[in-house]
Amino acid sequence: MIEAGSLAPAFAMTNQDGAPVKLEDFAGKYVLLWWYPKADTPG
Repeated sequence: MIEAGSLAPAFAMTNQDGAPVKLEDFAGKYVLLWWYPKADTPG
């Protein structure tokens, strides 16, 4: 668990268009991650 106010670990993922994005791409900027855990699940 990451504590509030701590730095995020290095990570990579794909954006909404399938393009790769790395945290280091946003060095020196604020980043907000938003996702919907159940968006791709049935029910």
